[in-house]
Amino acid sequence: MPLSVRTVLFDLDGTLADTLPDLAFALNIALQAEGLEPLSNDAIRPLVTEGGRVMVDMAVGERRNEETKDRMRHAFLDTYAENLANHTRLFPEMEEVLATLDDRGVHWGIVTNKLAAFTDPLVRALGIDRRAKCVVSGDTTAHSKPHPEPMFYACRAAGANPGECVYLGDAEKDVLAGRRAGMRTLVALYGYLPKDADPHAWGATGVVDSPSGLIRWLDDYS
Repeated sequence: MPLSVRTVLFDLDGTLADTLPDLAFALNIALQAEGLEPLSNDAIRPLVTEGGRVMVDMAVGERRNEETKDRMRHAFLDTYAENLANHTRLFPEMEEVLATLDDRGVHWGIVTNKLAAFTDPLVRALGIDRRAKCVVSGDTTAHSKPHPEPMFYACRAAGANPGECVYLGDAEKDVLAGRRAGMRTLVALYGYLPKDADPHAWGATGVVDSPSGLIRWLDDYS
């Protein structure tokens, strides 16, 4: 390949896997326990990329004090830990994408800000833990995205140089982390982007509107 793409790295939530149903379930349990109305999946979707703590804060706003929100964060995480693979699946087409990468000898891995306590069991439940060349969680390194340290860690684990990697994610911090590490970056437009997001302004190498768009991008630019 002229681009010398030897490794593809994926964000997890909203890029590799559709984790929204189980995250929404856990968040709504926490909301209802405090007498608050549950939110629709559409309302929760753009919150996912912010992580659990911010998801609770944005869902609650100023309607509860900090002590209550802290209790809700713990309830959310506890519920999610017990239900994180109930309805979470790889996005449609993603299994075929991973199989195509495997067939081509292109390594792939995961770099997420999700804590390892949630990432590891979820990746096992999805049945991809032994296929991924690396799984880097939000607490694997001292810094999380948008810092490039997790990206460098993933490269070392996968035996790749940053210039040989493409990182696919659905948030601006994914693009920033990849670019700061010297990788090509792609935005997953099918992911959990807020309605007012402008991914074309993030400075990514390109965008894809479906998982299979990654393969088309590799083919077009190889």
